[in-house]
Amino acid sequence: MRQLLAVRGMPQYYLAATLARVGDEMVAFTLVLLVLDRTDSPALAGLTGAAYALPAMITGPILGAWLDRTPYRRTALGINQAVLGAVMLAMLAVVGHSSHWMTPALAAIAGVTLPMVTGGFTSMLPSLVPQPLLVRANSLEAASFGAATVTGPAAAATIAAAVSVEAAAVVIVVTATCSIFAIMRLPVLPAGAAATGESFLTSVAGGLKHLARTPRLRASTVATTGVMVAMGILLITLPLHMAQLGAPRSAAGYLWTALQIGSVTTAVLLGRFQSRWRPERVVIVCIAACGLAIASWSLAESLAVLLVIVAATGLLEGPMLPAMFTARQQYSPTGLQGRVGTTAASLRVGAAALGQVAGGLLVPAVGTHTALLLVAATVLAASCFGWLAGLGSLKEETRVAQSLG
Repeated sequence: MRQLLAVRGMPQYYLAATLARVGDEMVAFTLVLLVLDRTDSPALAGLTGAAYALPAMITGPILGAWLDRTPYRRTALGINQAVLGAVMLAMLAVVGHSSHWMTPALAAIAGVTLPMVTGGFTSMLPSLVPQPLLVRANSLEAASFGAATVTGPAAAATIAAAVSVEAAAVVIVVTATCSIFAIMRLPVLPAGAAATGESFLTSVAGGLKHLARTPRLRASTVATTGVMVAMGILLITLPLHMAQLGAPRSAAGYLWTALQIGSVTTAVLLGRFQSRWRPERVVIVCIAACGLAIASWSLAESLAVLLVIVAATGLLEGPMLPAMFTARQQYSPTGLQGRVGTTAASLRVGAAALGQVAGGLLVPAVGTHTALLLVAATVLAASCFGWLAGLGSLKEETRVAQSLG
């Protein structure tokens, strides 16, 4: 760990990335609570969450192509945080006090640059870290994501319960502002190694083509994207399920925290052992194990019991995230790192958005117990589809090996 943090720019990188991710993790939960509290509409809450995430499906590949060509990465990351802070302030004035369409419209504005947080930071690692340290860097990167997903929902839940959901929105603005100052301290990196003479539109499509044509990377991407559909449904389900356990809606934030505490624990402790197995296999096995564990969530009759079960599920999930990062790096040439990272992230974010829309319509109709079982089934299906997606031809494997040199 000391060796990794001694690399120039790495302490600043992890500080900036984690601050940005904490704010991002607070947004999804805070938006749901804000809309539910002011409008009592699960459908509008799901639509608002989807509007925050869906633009990333379009902007992710575009931003990734730009990242592979430009040295101005810090500027893009800072703009993302500035836009997020401005939109959250506008949300406080708009939600419940104006036409419903304005709420998802504002969320969509903040979502345009969202891939910069979910994929833009991670794509910088191969340029910052020597190859022998990448496995450890990925484990610490997963810990950064985990720390954010632990802190974000818990902070939002605690502030919403102790003060108000509006106060939680203000904290997001403060976090975004602090992250901008941290981003300014990142080292300036050279432009990526995008192909000389390649048109920008061709470059934009490069990441998606590589994801689609590389069997092992495709397996990891399909599986982790499918999981995000389930997570989107879960984001709507858990606050509504709290009534069944005699707890306030905001208590759902502690469940997300418990999940990520378990996940961070195994991501850090087992990170050094992951190089023994192919990363896409780690991803698929972890997702299948999580699906089986989530199937038991609906059996919990108290919040305390559910917290324990959710934390145990997180332990099973932990190795998945660093393995996903390793798959992107191991099966992608350097010149595609930005595009692969942001494109894969945009697919995951878009899938979560679709899940939130589905959850907003589905949960009131079938109830939260059935919705939890559907989430488990969706996670298991994601693992199966990921395995099937990895069944590529020998010709594809040979082509990828040649492209990686």
